[in-house]
Amino acid sequence: MKKILSKVLSRILIVGCLIALQIAWVLIFMYRLTDYSTIANLLLRLISLIAVVQLISTDMNSDSKLAWAVPILLFPLLGGLMYLLLYQRKPTRGLRKKLEGASERVWTLAPTGQEVLEQVAHEDKAAAGQMHYLQKTAGYAPYRNTEVTYFSSGEAGFPSMLEELEKAKHFIFLEYFIIREGEMWGKIHEILKRKAAEGLDIRVIYDDVGSLTYLPYEYREQLEAEGIRCEAFNRFVPFLSVVMNHRDHRKILVIDGHTGFSGGINLGDEYINKTSEFGYWKDNVILLRGEGVWGLTMMFLSMWNGIRPTDENFEQYRPHTYHPEEFSGNGIVQPYSDSPLDDENVGENVYLNMLHSAQGSIEILNPYVVLDDQMVTALCLAAKRGVDVRLIIPAVSDHKIIGWVAESYFPHLMRQGVKIYCYQPGFLHAKVFFCDGKLATVGTVNLDYRSLYHHFECGVLLYHTPCLEQIRKDIKATYEHSLELTLENMKHTAFVRLVQKVVRIFAPLI
Repeated sequence: MKKILSKVLSRILIVGCLIALQIAWVLIFMYRLTDYSTIANLLLRLISLIAVVQLISTDMNSDSKLAWAVPILLFPLLGGLMYLLLYQRKPTRGLRKKLEGASERVWTLAPTGQEVLEQVAHEDKAAAGQMHYLQKTAGYAPYRNTEVTYFSSGEAGFPSMLEELEKAKHFIFLEYFIIREGEMWGKIHEILKRKAAEGLDIRVIYDDVGSLTYLPYEYREQLEAEGIRCEAFNRFVPFLSVVMNHRDHRKILVIDGHTGFSGGINLGDEYINKTSEFGYWKDNVILLRGEGVWGLTMMFLSMWNGIRPTDENFEQYRPHTYHPEEFSGNGIVQPYSDSPLDDENVGENVYLNMLHSAQGSIEILNPYVVLDDQMVTALCLAAKRGVDVRLIIPAVSDHKIIGWVAESYFPHLMRQGVKIYCYQPGFLHAKVFFCDGKLATVGTVNLDYRSLYHHFECGVLLYHTPCLEQIRKDIKATYEHSLELTLENMKHTAFVRLVQKVVRIFAPLI
């Protein structure tokens, strides 16, 4: 009985019912209004016309324009009004102002990276171009003197996370899309409570929507009572608003400024394969130790101080503050993030730059493949240039509709020479681009509209780091458990193909 009551009274069910009531009220109101008023009818049609003009003049990609144009044309009395009310690419003005202000304060401390850029330009102009873009346009510096370890699964990286957390002596910063109560978070939580009792500065950011069904509503207050400073990003409210689209999808753990983790995993038991309804959960973790951790620290401090301004002095969190010795490490790392605050699609542009500059091969691991025109063109052109383009996707998707949409792209990609492999043991959640064996990016950015346009994301660009060999071996092992798709084994019924085409039109809104 308690389980039934907990489901009936769950936050997500209550919020869902409230939103459904709002939608029903709007539909009934609009129907009654237009039924009794010719002026209202004409006014709504005029609003739809204005919406179409505004839609055409925006700088959004053509796929998003089509996804909005169809409902406006199908429902001219309602579609235009819904577009003007709901479409908002950027977060609210208040949230933007706070986050931008904090970011400006923090990122003045970023190094120029000019010396590194000049050195790489003599070795590899393509890699230098990618780094130049991230530094000059997006503001993220490249770093030397950073050791990097790549773990090919969550359960492989988790012991290292616990080990480094136990070593913490000054502060721990943690920012994740999902925190889910269970064994993984339980072990981390115990360490955080103990370290907080010892007087360390412990801070946690989790996304309120990402963790909506996994944490109690007042979980933030619970952690605060334990001495752990905590913020739930962009609290979910039961109102029709596209502001709820803007989520903190990043995965960042920073310890004492000199040790940091990122990658694909969230903090839940499925990510370390303790529980999973989708078979084996294939993911990754990346560990940085050295100067490059400053990039992750600045990302966290920007977000934290945008939500809750508490820091006057950021210098105390630099890598050498609690590690005066020199760092080692070969190659170059360049942590970066993407934000819906601006018009720069950093995550997508990093991927596009790699596709355009690839000479021999580019291998991609990604769970959600809902592509815009630019990405489709880049993949196909790379294959037509003779680049060995390979995409590995999961056999089992945790979002059925997204899986259907993804399959609709595959026949065209395969005809252009792109090879697509389906990971058979379960769900592949890792996000990796591996280019020509010398350049890679590992992070949180999915190949879908939410990641590329609406979410706060992060990644780490890797150039000639020893861990590239670990990534290469991981990809090779993944092929061994994958089935190459062909036009023959991708055949579907006419009905399924029709559903895929219809759903694909609305992919940017999913």
